[in-house]
Amino acid sequence: MKRWLKYVKPYKTYFILGPLCMIIEVIGEVLMPKFFGSIINTVNEGMSAGTVVGICAMMIVTALLMMAGGIGGAYFGAKAAVNFAGDLRQDIYKKIQAFSFANVDKFETGSLVTRLTNDVTQLQNFVNMLLRMFLRSPGMLIGALIMAIILSPSLSVIFAVIIPVVAIGIYAIVRVGFPRFSRMQKKIDALNTNVQENLTNVRVIKSFVREDHQKGKFFEANRDLKKSALDAMQVMLVMHPMVMLFMHITTVLILWVGGTQVVGGNLLVGDLTAFITYVTQILISLMMFVMIFISSSRALASGKRIAEVLDEVPDLNDLDAKEKDKKVTEGKIEFKNIGFRYYKNSESAVLQDISFEILPGETVGIIGSTGCGKTTLVSLIPRFYDADCGQVLVDGTDVRDYSLKNLRDGIGMVLQKNVLFSGTIYDNMRWGNDAADEEKIREFADYAQADLFISGFTDGYNTELGQGGANLSGGQKQRLCIARALLREPKILILDDSTSAVDTATEARIKDAFANKLSGMTKIIIAQRISSVCDADKIVVMDEGRVVGIGTHEELMENNEEYREIYYSQNEKEASN
Repeated sequence: MKRWLKYVKPYKTYFILGPLCMIIEVIGEVLMPKFFGSIINTVNEGMSAGTVVGICAMMIVTALLMMAGGIGGAYFGAKAAVNFAGDLRQDIYKKIQAFSFANVDKFETGSLVTRLTNDVTQLQNFVNMLLRMFLRSPGMLIGALIMAIILSPSLSVIFAVIIPVVAIGIYAIVRVGFPRFSRMQKKIDALNTNVQENLTNVRVIKSFVREDHQKGKFFEANRDLKKSALDAMQVMLVMHPMVMLFMHITTVLILWVGGTQVVGGNLLVGDLTAFITYVTQILISLMMFVMIFISSSRALASGKRIAEVLDEVPDLNDLDAKEKDKKVTEGKIEFKNIGFRYYKNSESAVLQDISFEILPGETVGIIGSTGCGKTTLVSLIPRFYDADCGQVLVDGTDVRDYSLKNLRDGIGMVLQKNVLFSGTIYDNMRWGNDAADEEKIREFADYAQADLFISGFTDGYNTELGQGGANLSGGQKQRLCIARALLREPKILILDDSTSAVDTATEARIKDAFANKLSGMTKIIIAQRISSVCDADKIVVMDEGRVVGIGTHEELMENNEEYREIYYSQNEKEASN
């Protein structure tokens, strides 16, 4: 409960005023049947018209107060619920931003989207309903019950039987329905994941002509969601007819017993009319309880899922960092006896016993077969993952002793997958440095050989990019991502196969800019092509998670069999000589 109170306290005024306004409406609703019954009794007894007019005037005033209370309750309830949900959504998003890759993989992206949107909406709806009915429902139940007992204690005995039976029925239905709502939310996760995958990879789907296959997958996910939603709703739909059934049974009993009392002169007609209205109010208040229970079933399921995200402990943090204020100033990197497994209970390690050093300003190439651990190794430098054993040192300090912000501020990384965001080219470039002016942006775009093609666009750097840079070629996206990373002016630059879509002449110009204009920056280049790294100060050769060779191109050609195999496989003509 303490978790949710955090989101209530800033808006406690709304949370208090909303129910209080609803109480005003409830008082009016409880008084109205009494006024109406009094009018009927007054007419039957032949009293003056002035008395009727007076009662009608009180009813009008009461109705106006009820309207004011209802509007106020709805307004404050909506304000409280929307603010509650807004702050909760902000905290969930903030927590997700702190997740490591492993944390995100645990939940899956589609599930996190559902929890951030649909589940928060369920809680918002529940809070809004609770504030409007929390005091109104019991207030109407208690008020109507008291007034009914005052009017006719003998008729009120019927409630002693009806109310417990209805309550037991509601409890049984809610108990069956709650697990079904949990299953329904999981099906929403699956549907969101499917939609996200389809929209993100729409070009691949079309190029392989797999639209029908994907439609089939969506149909299955949608069918499963529909089935689970119907299973959940079918249980809850029983509630309304059940309560209505008891309402009608109670009304018939009261008319039968009450009518006998009216004929016998023991009960006034107006009082019987008012009593029947109070019966309706009592059963309506029970219906409100039903609605609260239905909403609470979904809210409990959603709240549990949200709590899982908020309670998740990011496996990477800097709480125990010993030098949080230290920044990366030189760019020296050292790997000491590194070992790593993605799945900690796995027998085979992704990286095994890796040790080597990169000096400040050096250009180091890393090459090896697909899946040998190149990307995993460099991901340990900015702490996307932590090594299971050994140390990664930057400027002589263990990366775990830096704050994550200071460590990553000193590292520029261009990932295998080129990620651009919707907005202008300027907007994307400023991810590297949001304070950069136009001149500086153009300078670093020129280093990455991006300025030429950007200037060729009609709107230049103000060109709007489609989602993910859809209106750029693969090579253009790579160069733009390199320019964005350079704009940070990091001490360490990591390029993970980031020139694979760039022609060799353009790649040569990029390498020339690195050598002549960015000589003070430590550069790590992961590549498939030996031509991309042959001019590096040293080249690290990896195979099956191990370093099997380190040296210059000439040294490795002379001493390293794995490197020679890669070289000859890429240069068949030279191999035949």
